[in-house]
Amino acid sequence: MPRSANTTVDPALDAAALLRRMGFFGLFVALPVAAQVSRRAAVVLAPIAVVLLITASAIDRRQRAVQPSLRRLLTAPSFLAGLLVVFWCGLSLVWTPFPGQASERFGNLIATVVMTLLAYLSLPDRMRSANLYLLPLGVGAASVVAILIGLGGAAMLQGNPDGDSALERGGVVLALLVWPAVAWLRSRRRDTESLVVAVLAAGALLTAPGKTPLFALAIGALAFALTNWRLSLGVKVTALGAAGLLAIAPLLPFLARPVGAALFGPVAPGVLALKAWQKLVTSEPLRLITGHGLETAARGRIFGIVPANAPTTMLFEFWYELGIVGAFAAAFALHRAVQRAGRDATALVPCAMAAFAAAFAVGCVGVGLTVVWWLTTLALTILTFVAVERGQFRHSRPKVGLIPRLPARN
Repeated sequence: MPRSANTTVDPALDAAALLRRMGFFGLFVALPVAAQVSRRAAVVLAPIAVVLLITASAIDRRQRAVQPSLRRLLTAPSFLAGLLVVFWCGLSLVWTPFPGQASERFGNLIATVVMTLLAYLSLPDRMRSANLYLLPLGVGAASVVAILIGLGGAAMLQGNPDGDSALERGGVVLALLVWPAVAWLRSRRRDTESLVVAVLAAGALLTAPGKTPLFALAIGALAFALTNWRLSLGVKVTALGAAGLLAIAPLLPFLARPVGAALFGPVAPGVLALKAWQKLVTSEPLRLITGHGLETAARGRIFGIVPANAPTTMLFEFWYELGIVGAFAAAFALHRAVQRAGRDATALVPCAMAAFAAAFAVGCVGVGLTVVWWLTTLALTILTFVAVERGQFRHSRPKVGLIPRLPARN
């Protein structure tokens, strides 16, 4: 009788693989789809998926070594600058006029940072292609759901308290996650499939009620085209553009207000918002150094500290709440992070620049500094790109000679 093959099965490894697949399914498929109908989808589903990934890594230990990974993070200038921003947010609790609400926001920020670090440390050293193919599947499915809702199903959400807010937040998730999905497909030489995913996402954002996701997608597409044409130029423009705008933000109302008044009139809402920002800069120039403290921009509108028509963008809130220390540290972290991403696998760099540009565009148009769903979406995008980068180890195959080399004769 023939000898039976050795089919030893380790139930623990099978359980870890199943948990990891469920975790990535939650991040890559369930979250983008649910974000189209629920504004709390990212906040609820992301921690659950991260717990599944951490549990899987604790079982099979296929993640990278923790100590070298932490050492690389703690020596990275962008990470250290980001820690300075977090530290300054915590220190600003001393002088903020809203310590209770600011402490809650700071707790959410710390929780998001810790969740992102734990998920980063639990990612496998080598990602399986089967798990990464869930990403374009999820982005495509979410795009189809968004298109169906935008074309005829919006009436179904009229009774939903989330309303159009869920659709706009879901559109922001699509505008960011479409780029790592396209990056993965392009790295696998699946250009047709990547084009289909991009077109579906663009169609979904065209039917979305808000214009912020579509604007972000357009900015990302410009960054992608520029980087795909000339890689080094695209990286430099993205890094300098984003960091530069954040660093000189208090000058923007003085530069943009005359232009806006000439184009749209002096009483246009955007022009009046710039006027309010300009007045805040000139009335308290010394507070540009320390800022007014975390949560002041949002709560200040309710209590009359900040004009009701003041901008609600990241650029304004960074400077008003954290001052020059927080803004310059964030600008430095952003600049170095973009440059670091530009040194990764060449196939991923154009999409990485597009994601940076799209995220920065969303922040410039109208997302606050420490909004929980926005921080979670940014963390998800970062983790997704890390996972795609760790799936590039099979991009080439060794060549096998068909004719054996004869030994040399003496």
